Amino acid sequence: MSAELTAEQRDFQEHAERWLAENAPPPPPVRLPITAIEVMSETQRDYLQAWQRKCYEAELVGSDVPREYGGWGHKGCQRIANQEMSRAGTPFMLNVIGLTMAVPTILAHGNEEQKKKFIPGALSGEEIWCQGFSEPGAGSDMANQQTLAVRRGDEWIVNGHKVWTSLGHFAKWMILITRTSREHKYDGLTYFLCPIEGHPGVTVRPLVKITGESGFNEVLFEDVVVPDSMRLDAVGKGWTVAMTTLTFERGAAEGAGGGGGDEMPLDRRLIELAQESYRDGVRASDDPVTRDALVQQSIVAQGLRQNGRRARVPALNDHPMRLPLQGKVASSEFFQRGARLGVDIAGAHATLYKGDPKAPSAGHWPLAYLNSYGHTIAAGTSEIQRNILGERVLGLPKSK
Repeated sequence: MSAELTAEQRDFQEHAERWLAENAPPPPPVRLPITAIEVMSETQRDYLQAWQRKCYEAELVGSDVPREYGGWGHKGCQRIANQEMSRAGTPFMLNVIGLTMAVPTILAHGNEEQKKKFIPGALSGEEIWCQGFSEPGAGSDMANQQTLAVRRGDEWIVNGHKVWTSLGHFAKWMILITRTSREHKYDGLTYFLCPIEGHPGVTVRPLVKITGESGFNEVLFEDVVVPDSMRLDAVGKGWTVAMTTLTFERGAAEGAGGGGGDEMPLDRRLIELAQESYRDGVRASDDPVTRDALVQQSIVAQGLRQNGRRARVPALNDHPMRLPLQGKVASSEFFQRGARLGVDIAGAHATLYKGDPKAPSAGHWPLAYLNSYGHTIAAGTSEIQRNILGERVLGLPKSK
């Protein structure tokens, strides 16, 4: 990658690599979930919040965000920071929704006051964000929003119900889509930066998943007062602003505030599992069928990495959305297949869940497999992504 970097980016890469080597985080006091959206306890939150703050102060978060809005003003360095954190195997960033969705959306659509007010706290992790898009009747059909905002002078009165709200139990702010007109489906939506924590009329209730985790919630709004100063962009432009958010959520644009830090890449982790797992006294890694499955998974992993590089070269993209959206579908299904392969390799031991001392990889694989269905649902289901690719990239007729 070094040949692709500018002098500033090479210096930044050296800084990131050196800083991470000298500032390894302490072991977590409790087990961490697989991703930020499953964080449940205050102990998990406090540990990850402190780590994000430290990375922010080292310029590894908010790297490319302008300095006047709390960032560090670099050019094309956030991706490098993310890669170096992943290479170092550091914990993930807690405020994933703030960093990857709220910050770039506010940069694109916010006024100067909003940028200066909201972005610094999101970057440092001091102020956690959640996303208020999905509703009981508006999941994949996001334009079917029913949460209603009625104007009253310089305020809006919000009533409605949001679901699948990851980190809502810790969030201070929510990126919120509401309906402000019943007469127009798309032009009747308006986007707000809504206060959540301790705000009158807001009720957050945990939702327990099949994994036993409750990192996401439902949020109810009952006569919630939101100042008009919290509106992002114009009244009726909520759909346009939401598309900006989804572009970043789906990984189809760079410019987010951060989010690096990850566990060992999935393909390498699967190989280690196969080397440690035995069947009838023979290592799973010596089984030809398992070896073939591992090779196929590694091929896809390498393809995803190279497509990520290609997506950053404008001359290699015949359509600006094709590779990023294709990558979202492919990576979501890659993680799901990989987790299933991990369960297969572990065999009968995969029935041992987290907390069981005899569970392979501390029970990671059954947990990862159950969680993997979130990858193919979040940010638009795989079916929705394929429709978008077919209609907007390939020019196929709409399915209905």
